[in-house]
Amino acid sequence: MKSFKLVAGAALVLLAAACGKNTHIEGTLHETADSQVIVKLLDVNRFQVLDTVKTDAKGHFSYGLDLKKAQPEFVYLFYGNRQIASLLLQKGDKVKVETDTLGAYSVEGSEESRKLQRVEQDYNAFMADMNRIIAREMNPDAQLSRRYVTYYRDRMAYVMGNTKSLTVVPVLFQQVNPTFQVFSQPTDGIMMQAVCDSLKTVYPESRYVRALEKEAQRRISQLDVNNKLQSAEEIGYIDISLPGIDGKNIKLSDKLGKVTMVYFWQATAEQKMFNLSSLVPIYEQFNPKGFEVYAVSLDGDKAAWASAIRNQKLPWVNVCDTRGAASPYVTTYGIGSLPMVWFIVDGNIDSEAKVRNAADIKEYLRRKL
Repeated sequence: MKSFKLVAGAALVLLAAACGKNTHIEGTLHETADSQVIVKLLDVNRFQVLDTVKTDAKGHFSYGLDLKKAQPEFVYLFYGNRQIASLLLQKGDKVKVETDTLGAYSVEGSEESRKLQRVEQDYNAFMADMNRIIAREMNPDAQLSRRYVTYYRDRMAYVMGNTKSLTVVPVLFQQVNPTFQVFSQPTDGIMMQAVCDSLKTVYPESRYVRALEKEAQRRISQLDVNNKLQSAEEIGYIDISLPGIDGKNIKLSDKLGKVTMVYFWQATAEQKMFNLSSLVPIYEQFNPKGFEVYAVSLDGDKAAWASAIRNQKLPWVNVCDTRGAASPYVTTYGIGSLPMVWFIVDGNIDSEAKVRNAADIKEYLRRKL
């Protein structure tokens, strides 16, 4: 009788823990009794432990959590260090999980969780095939390539067929190994952004969608960098096209003089002072001889930049890249600190130009013009 009371009491504790929550997991961990299940939340790129849930004498457990509307969460169940179930839960879901200590599980009550399970099964099968090819073949490269291409095309089909399911997010971040992602083609960033735009119509506040968009933008910026580097081989410098104060894009290649200074800056008090005390007099002295300035502001606050341009009446070409440090031009022009300048002479970057201050700029221009 005493043991019955203990079991019944444990069940009441489990039930009470789940009450008051809008999303519920009812589970059974087979092959063990009076054990523990660790509940973890995927926090974009790391696990966050939510709780440790005790099972009863029959392996039953219950857990409740509060989720926000239109913000599903990836929730994982662990037995010790072993992942035993993967769930993609939405507010109001009531799921039933049957699993064992090795992670063979079934889930009911959540179609998204069932999709996630199939996604993981497909990925595990792919990785097992790749490992078998490496272990068995003397020259595995051709077979590895064919298996990868088959899997890539299959995953592409899955992603494009499920553009409003968050299960595509882990698919788009899958890796063949730590240095090679499944979606590693140069144009995959464009596809990622398209999927992200679709997901935002359903889950505009999801942190997983925000993470995907950040990765998509990084990929697109890198693609932009690669394209610019290719064109740079033809024209001798990396062209820039950014909006001026009227919002219309101005290309560097359209504004070249005999000597053009590409001037990266921000509208800080110190750099604004440099404009008036040093750069404007230099420009007025050397512009009639063919000197041009293409000034790229890396200010996130476009209004502050525009105000500085108007108040200081800066006479040269002024454009603004509100992406700031995330601008692809920061990478292509090797911007480590601001202000920074590059000189284009006769259509080519003068990599030998060494200027540190206004006096250096004057001396350089005297030699070149």
